[in-house]
Amino acid sequence: MSKQTNEELDKIRHSTSHIMAYAVKELFGDVKFAIGPTIEEGFYYDFDLPAVASEKEGLIPQTFSPEDLKKIEKKMEEIIKKKLEFIRSEMSPKDAIAKMDSQPYKQELIKDLEKAGEKTVSFYKVGEFEDLCRGPHVETTKELGHFKLMKIAGAYWRGDEKNKMLQRIYGTAFATKDELQKYLKLLEEAEKRDHKKLGKELDLFSFHDEGPGFPFFKPNGMIIWNELLDFWHKMHTEAGYQEVKTPIMLSRKLWEVSGHWMNYRENMYESKIDYMEFVIKPMNCPGGMLIYSEDIHSYKELPIRMGEIGLVHRHELSGVLSGLFRVRVFHQDDAHIYMRPDQIKDEILGVLNLIEKIYSVFGLSYHLELSTRPEKSTIGTDEAWETATNGLRDALNSTGKEYKINEGDGAFYGPKIDIHIKDAIGRTWQCGTIQLDMNMPERFNLNYIDSDGQEKRPVMIHRVIYGSVERFFGILIEHYAGAFPTWLSPIQAIIIPVSEKFADYAKEVKEQMLSVGIRVELDDSNESLGKRVRNAEKQKVPYILVIGEKEVESKSVAVRKRGEGDLGAKKTDKFIEEIKKEIEEKK
Repeated sequence: MSKQTNEELDKIRHSTSHIMAYAVKELFGDVKFAIGPTIEEGFYYDFDLPAVASEKEGLIPQTFSPEDLKKIEKKMEEIIKKKLEFIRSEMSPKDAIAKMDSQPYKQELIKDLEKAGEKTVSFYKVGEFEDLCRGPHVETTKELGHFKLMKIAGAYWRGDEKNKMLQRIYGTAFATKDELQKYLKLLEEAEKRDHKKLGKELDLFSFHDEGPGFPFFKPNGMIIWNELLDFWHKMHTEAGYQEVKTPIMLSRKLWEVSGHWMNYRENMYESKIDYMEFVIKPMNCPGGMLIYSEDIHSYKELPIRMGEIGLVHRHELSGVLSGLFRVRVFHQDDAHIYMRPDQIKDEILGVLNLIEKIYSVFGLSYHLELSTRPEKSTIGTDEAWETATNGLRDALNSTGKEYKINEGDGAFYGPKIDIHIKDAIGRTWQCGTIQLDMNMPERFNLNYIDSDGQEKRPVMIHRVIYGSVERFFGILIEHYAGAFPTWLSPIQAIIIPVSEKFADYAKEVKEQMLSVGIRVELDDSNESLGKRVRNAEKQKVPYILVIGEKEVESKSVAVRKRGEGDLGAKKTDKFIEEIKKEIEEKK
């Protein structure tokens, strides 16, 4: 979409969120309104509903139900049909606070604007509903109407669990009916691919109340996990990386030096050992820098590329946990590259080249975004930030690929390139990141001896490609809809003898395949042939090999390939040769 189209879509969605709030006011009476912004795929609005009377418990908090969404949608349609205007007005913060005397959340927002130096605040009125809002909005409600309310959730006011829990309604809206229907169809397809559902059906992973946000990987899941890591190790060895491993818990002092204690503490788990304060690492970089600092390095050694599949823990609120996509413990496929300033461009291009090689194996396309220095809470000098940002920009420009600039979205210690992959149904996911850092080497006093015999500061790259291995696993489940390519599939082939009298040959075939490393199973159960085939299809096994009298006589197997159906009989040796090649080439 063009920038103009995005702006128009935002106006439609923002205006629709006001209509939703208007409908809630009409239906539920004395509602307290919080915020109602647009988000990437629609909008939401947070409400504090009036308490309702209960015979047993007196007044109790009121919550929305799925049936309420239908009522709200109907009321929204009634409001939209009136072709009402959105009318803007402005006033001083003082007058605005008085105007919002029954709306405490709005008053709090206005006071914040006043503290920030705002001399006026704006309101938008549509029909009998008026809301504090910067705008912009559509001119009239006749430009609206293609919307859908999606779900209900709880949300703490301002995202702080110490504040009151509010009721949030999510919705989406589009300019046309066709665009809305296309989006809803995409959601239907996404629901079929839901990694939480498929993870259970394919017996890949699970979660338990005893460890919310802490995934358990089962035997089938571990096969895929290990294949992903084996592939990662192979690609990184070829690219000149050395692998390291750093402790999961390190002294608080280390995190004070790195800046994480001041900038990231709310996400960190803490502990004490022998009266000393420790932190369970939320990221791997400080430990990696301790390894670099152990030795005196020459300019001839650089670049040094250190990779680590590091286990990290981060505190996430329970309300945002979501399968493998948002967990409290995960593995980062981190790497830290230490280099001279003249090597920046080549090393960034090297990382981008490695990303291209890895993502292409999974059939994932991607786009690039450059995120620059945040306005607040950063470390390092202006000069260091400028050098780092220019280094990333120069490397991106030399690729010839288009990229987007996200002003102020960098990490607190440096700018970054974010890599957004696109899956099989067109959704994008931010996975890979390349962060150029000239500040951490300064904070940790890292050096190398240059050609002139003087100590110099190395420049450092932090980078991930999978990102979180757990999250990447979940993305792949949805990308493939659970039908993993043969090299990743927990079971690569299943052998089904037509009857018991062909079981001996079926076992021979199984042993042949196992001997060359193919993951194969034999289903010689008493179920009918049709049911055994259907069971294998439900498991999304790439190849089903049926063995009957003809196959025994000709030393062959009848091959059914997932997605293609019956391929006919093939000599067993020939089939094993073909599937082995397919696995090795990761087709």
